[in-house]
Amino acid sequence: MNNLFLVLLLIFGGVALMVVLGERFAAPASPEKMARLRRWLVPLVGLMLVLSLVNYYL
Repeated sequence: MNNLFLVLLLIFGGVALMVVLGERFAAPASPEKMARLRRWLVPLVGLMLVLSLVNYYL
């Protein structure tokens, strides 16, 4: 049980650290960069869903 609390504490601390550092040092993305990312992200998410269904049924 102690190991579970330790792992949860470390995960929570890591996420909190990422949020603080992300808010402090991350620059806002330009609309052009977001459009380029979206062009790749939507098909990759669709492919992930299809592969997940194939994995589930096989």
